[in-house]
Amino acid sequence: MAMITAGGGWLFTRRPEFGRLPQGERLARIMASPNYRNGEFQNLVPVKVMSDESGENRFVAMAKFLFGDKSHLSPKENMLSNKTDLKSLSKDRDTAVWMGHSSFFLKLDGKNILIDPVFSSYASPLFFINKAFPGSNIYTADDMPDIDVLAISHDHWDHLDYPTIMALKSKIKQIVCPLGVGEHLEAWGFDTVIIHEEDWDSEIKLVDNLSVHILPSQHFSGRFLTRNQTLWCGFAFVTPNRKVYYTGDGGYGPHFKAIGEKFGGFDLMLGENGQYNMAWHAIHMLPEETAQAAVDVRTKMLIPAHGGKFALARHPWQEPYQELVKYSQNKTYELLTPKIGEPVYIDGVQPRKFESWWERM
Repeated sequence: MAMITAGGGWLFTRRPEFGRLPQGERLARIMASPNYRNGEFQNLVPVKVMSDESGENRFVAMAKFLFGDKSHLSPKENMLSNKTDLKSLSKDRDTAVWMGHSSFFLKLDGKNILIDPVFSSYASPLFFINKAFPGSNIYTADDMPDIDVLAISHDHWDHLDYPTIMALKSKIKQIVCPLGVGEHLEAWGFDTVIIHEEDWDSEIKLVDNLSVHILPSQHFSGRFLTRNQTLWCGFAFVTPNRKVYYTGDGGYGPHFKAIGEKFGGFDLMLGENGQYNMAWHAIHMLPEETAQAAVDVRTKMLIPAHGGKFALARHPWQEPYQELVKYSQNKTYELLTPKIGEPVYIDGVQPRKFESWWERM
């Protein structure tokens, strides 16, 4: 029986959605990175993924997550949304559309950019873990126009979703990602010619009017038991008229101020805000830290990410929004809280007033 169980487990992890660890020339390039030391990628500031700040050890925290009371973790009714037809967006207006969790569609200088798309019902290889909130999956691959740039920040299941990526495959023109993530994509049949993977503080210039910068974040990676063999990152998308910063996943650190200084500020920040816990405080920001990060990078506007779709932590699902509103008072940026699918026009021509929709659910 033990051999049968072990064999079944081995076959389970051979499913294509688990991807593939870096090898060959890609692995050699990774090993040459200054951010790869002692056999794995390292953060700029050494941190523990799990700490003892919460008074719980890792196993207690996991047991509570899997088997504790979950009644407050997700809404009891469908998520409010306002589905925008992405194919009809004007190429003359810079626009951001949040699609739940950390998935965003950007229209910048006429280019279609898709960030960390997850349109599946589960952010997990198991059907009973990390189920999407009811009504949060309003977009499918069919709703997407051709994608000029697909940006993948790291290889966790709630950011790199195999079914979504495969459904989008024929629409994707170019891919940008941090070192090592391209191995998964190559294993899934993507042409290496369109995969552009770089180290932190690298610029990828795909066309004259768009640069994508791979930037540090304070996180970790891995799709199964082996960690940190691929890099994690944030992105800056820069056109002649606009600068948009996406934090990716990660804890608060000095890299935010450095990024603000490097780029001289941003028009818009898409900032991680949600799925936090003192046990993993170093690799996921608290709302007050998201607010401070927005100040550090000198953004004019902030849209929260990493909430509104999956319960990966034990805080009430509305709490990240409530707390970020509180900590955004009298800050140097404008907090924008669109519903899933609601367009945000970055040019400032149209008034940007959004309701506290989470209080109506």
